[in-house]
Amino acid sequence: MASLLGQFVLPIENSSGYKIWEDQSFIKWRKRDPHVSLHCHDSIEGSLRYWYERNKVDLLVSKSAVWNDDAVQGALDSASFWVKDLPFVRSLSGFWKFHLAPSPTSVPMKFYDSAFQDSEWKTLPVPSNWQMHGFDRPIYTNVVYPFMVDPPHVPVDNPTGCYRTCFQIPKEWKGRRILLHFEAADSAFYAWINGIPVGYSQDSRLPAEFEISDYCYPIGSNEKNVLAVQVMRWSDGSYLEDQDHWWLSGIHRDVLLLAKPKVFIADYFFKSNLAENFSYAEIQVEVKIDCSRETYKESVPSNFIIEASLYDTGSWYTSDEYVDLLSSKVANVKLNPSSSARLGFCGYILAGKLQNPKLWSAEQPNLYTLVVILKDTSGHVVDCESCLVGIRQVSKSPKQLLVNARPIMIRGVNRHEHHPRLGKTNIESCMVKDLVLMKQNNINAVRNSHYPQHPRWYELCDLFGLYMIDEANVETHGFDLSGHLKHPTLEPNWAAAMMDRVIGMVERDKNHACIISWSLGNESGYGPNHSSAAGWIRGKDPSRLLHYEGGGSRTPSTDIVCPMYMRVWDIVKIANDPTETRPLILCEYSHAMGNSNGNIHEYWEAIDSTFGLQGGFIWDWVDQGLLKECETGDKQWAYGGDFGDTPNDLNFCLNGLIWPDRTPHPAVHEVKYVYQPIKVSLAEGTLKIANTHFYDTTEGLEFSWAAHGDGFELGSGVLALPLIKPQSSCDMEWKSGPWYSLWASSFAEEIFLTVTAKLLHGTRWVEAGHVISSTQVQLPVKREFAPHVIKPKDAPVTGEIVGNSVRVSQHNLWEIIFNVKTGMVESWKVEGVPVMNKGVLPCFWRAPTDNDKGGGANSYFSRWQASHMDSLIFLSESCSIQTMSNHLVKIGVVYLGVPRGEDGSEPEKSNALFRVDMIYTIYGSGDVIIECNIKPSSGLPPLPRVGVEFHLEKSMDHIKWYGRGPFECYPDRKAAAHVGVYAHSVGEMHVPYIVPGECSGRADVRWVTFQDNGGVGIYASMYEMSPPMQMSASYYSIAELDRATHNEELIEGDNIEVHLDHKHMGLGGDDSWTPCVHDKYLIPPVPYSFSIRLCPITAATSTLDIYKSQLQN
Repeated sequence: MASLLGQFVLPIENSSGYKIWEDQSFIKWRKRDPHVSLHCHDSIEGSLRYWYERNKVDLLVSKSAVWNDDAVQGALDSASFWVKDLPFVRSLSGFWKFHLAPSPTSVPMKFYDSAFQDSEWKTLPVPSNWQMHGFDRPIYTNVVYPFMVDPPHVPVDNPTGCYRTCFQIPKEWKGRRILLHFEAADSAFYAWINGIPVGYSQDSRLPAEFEISDYCYPIGSNEKNVLAVQVMRWSDGSYLEDQDHWWLSGIHRDVLLLAKPKVFIADYFFKSNLAENFSYAEIQVEVKIDCSRETYKESVPSNFIIEASLYDTGSWYTSDEYVDLLSSKVANVKLNPSSSARLGFCGYILAGKLQNPKLWSAEQPNLYTLVVILKDTSGHVVDCESCLVGIRQVSKSPKQLLVNARPIMIRGVNRHEHHPRLGKTNIESCMVKDLVLMKQNNINAVRNSHYPQHPRWYELCDLFGLYMIDEANVETHGFDLSGHLKHPTLEPNWAAAMMDRVIGMVERDKNHACIISWSLGNESGYGPNHSSAAGWIRGKDPSRLLHYEGGGSRTPSTDIVCPMYMRVWDIVKIANDPTETRPLILCEYSHAMGNSNGNIHEYWEAIDSTFGLQGGFIWDWVDQGLLKECETGDKQWAYGGDFGDTPNDLNFCLNGLIWPDRTPHPAVHEVKYVYQPIKVSLAEGTLKIANTHFYDTTEGLEFSWAAHGDGFELGSGVLALPLIKPQSSCDMEWKSGPWYSLWASSFAEEIFLTVTAKLLHGTRWVEAGHVISSTQVQLPVKREFAPHVIKPKDAPVTGEIVGNSVRVSQHNLWEIIFNVKTGMVESWKVEGVPVMNKGVLPCFWRAPTDNDKGGGANSYFSRWQASHMDSLIFLSESCSIQTMSNHLVKIGVVYLGVPRGEDGSEPEKSNALFRVDMIYTIYGSGDVIIECNIKPSSGLPPLPRVGVEFHLEKSMDHIKWYGRGPFECYPDRKAAAHVGVYAHSVGEMHVPYIVPGECSGRADVRWVTFQDNGGVGIYASMYEMSPPMQMSASYYSIAELDRATHNEELIEGDNIEVHLDHKHMGLGGDDSWTPCVHDKYLIPPVPYSFSIRLCPITAATSTLDIYKSQLQN
């Protein structure tokens, strides 16, 4: 019979053309039922020792994360590490023989036979995706399937990987049953042992396990067993795997051999039921036993003892001395015969009680080790399994998700499995790096988007403390573009495949404390197949909530209202709807594509103040760029289309808060700020310090303060506060603080107070002293200051006209040359040193961001192009010397902003979009005041910016500014950027987004200096009643940032391009496919007036004195 079935599933088309991989009703063969990860321990102490070592994971591990070619070996090392000290588990990771065939029907004849000669084949590391090793090509799509949608059929051109490796069974495994365990392979595969077919499986993100005991050579025969695997890139299962990520293929997680006794623990489900006052927890463990053919299930209770114990892992690391692990037992869990006959359950129920349990939460991730033991009647251990478990209660009340009876806040991100060198293959240190960065930036929750992830990820989230939504590997987004086809969720013939994926996820991951909600998948519509899966989960595991966004995020199959990219005002409406009793948690929001995440503070202002809103998950964690070698030999982050892949969705895979090598984007600072658990505010004379933790007090924190006047520190110190309990606050009159005397005696125009909370002690994820919260508030202004106007009674100034130029100078201190024909500064020298070589021109354009481009014809970028704002040149309508005296020169320039003529024709002034009147007033001090009056044409779309542009010599590369920073910030993403005095080089200002665009801006700049190594340079500031500026400086022009498609393609200009903006449009980020900058951050096309001050400086110049000279009377 086995041979007949084997012939049936062999990948050979029969006469009717039937293909197994194109039959959605045939999803597995000889595959064992899904279950928790098995470890096959030989003793109780061995299992405890295993977890004792495995739990020693912390910040130090993350520092060994690798993102280059070294990661290939790193993946193999991790695969070996994960089975270390497991005597009956062996990893088959390593370099296997590999051949890529163009289709399943053209694989080498009988390549699976033991005698097949594979010496000419190449090798491929397992685990890996074969596209990351030179075979085939990666494909990136967001929604569209990369093949013609004709379910269940897939392309005839279907790259198929043929794998071969050898292994021997250790003699210590004699008499045991052998299981072959694939942790995951993409997308469907067959397996053979010694030429005999042993199984078939689909689902690219869950394990497939087959018993191979009868197909291996006898132990001691010295024969090597041959494992052959055939993996198809496309199968009917691919229709359920249309997630927004790279399509990559192969055996991308580890392959294991497990050795089990004849009768063994096959699965177990840990449950805890907390007393109302949490004084004890009732423990229940459901255990399934797998019997050999010689042992009947009914004989198990009389021939075996099944029991379990709970051990307190928190007690293991209190000293460096030898630890008696067995003494950490805190509960015995015994067989409860009366419960074993429960209808429908073919297993055994163990019960026990734990007094005074230490509860698990993201803030306090207390864990226990559960050990399940199978003994014979003599008391000898026959089999032993274990895992980490947490005692916690997930429940809901009206409009609230509760953990341990407290309404938590989800400060989350979505996370794809992504490694820039490996693709979908995982490394221990790289997963730890993700967790360390998340925890350090106040992220407390992760949504596994959009599939079950590596088993170790869940253990790490248990240990580090992260709430998790675990999501089934079901997404059919591309069907939205195929209206002529019936959606899989409506089709009974897809029901088994969809249900199998949901069941497999729950059964594998059910014991993890971090999981607070199951998800039915992503963007797969809604229908009866979802209802069936929801019903199964609710029956299997009522201890968690259920999540599913499809169908409008409010269907009966979700316990959470979970919209994606819903606007702030709309989520508030739902929260205030009395008929909606479920909490609202955004499953995706704040689309982090390129320079983005504007408006996120507005979401959190609403979330923090609206009952029924409990946070959300940012899309998403990491830019999914892949390492690719350029023609120059250098490497760059590649995106859709860079591998010649078609169709593709270009750089829509670059939506992360961090780069592929886990370097944080500037937006991470904003995320950390809005997610910070200590909130500080100043209102009506009261400083409020709130602890928004739900479990932690402030006992482990040190508070400090610092006061800055006009950007310079006035004083700082430790802030003594009483202990603040969770969800409580401490109020104090700001005048009673230690900074008050400094404020009272200071002559600074503006004084800012910064309150910071640091960790007193190190944790698993960070060293002591880490800042978890930092807030800056502005203290009251003591007196009003009228802006000081510079008067013409300074040093004498010399002005002369030479041809088309006006030369204005003051002895040998400075010299400015104007071109009266163009109205521009041709040269500005300070002490003979060239400073400016072109300027000052109006500017209304920016290099478009990804968000600017989103929305097709309605996008900001399209509207700008349609109005020709992207091709403006400025023609001098007039330039006149209005005043020339011994102390002052005044020059008036009128510019017309005109689109370039088409086909090289002369631009027509009658087509002007802007009229700009600029008046330069030059004083003997060297001060240049530029008054700008802008008049846009009616009918223009919102403007990218309103400001001026000038070009400095490359030597002026030392920048210092008083404004927000030190990192990049914009009008709608600046809450985290404190006002202060900061310094960078021009190179450091640049933000290397993978796809270039507008970047490197700094918001609310009062003044800025650009100097060379000797301190010679130029000062710029707002003037008179003009507000602080948006400032940027770059070696790359706007045109260059717009031209390049990768950061590595950028070519430096011959100078530094500086922008000082009176207004700069926000970045947006509610999503990246509609124009969604909030109204308050748009720049309407109306008249604007502003003034800027420029002046020469040297190393001896006091910037603060210059600044104060224009403020104080």
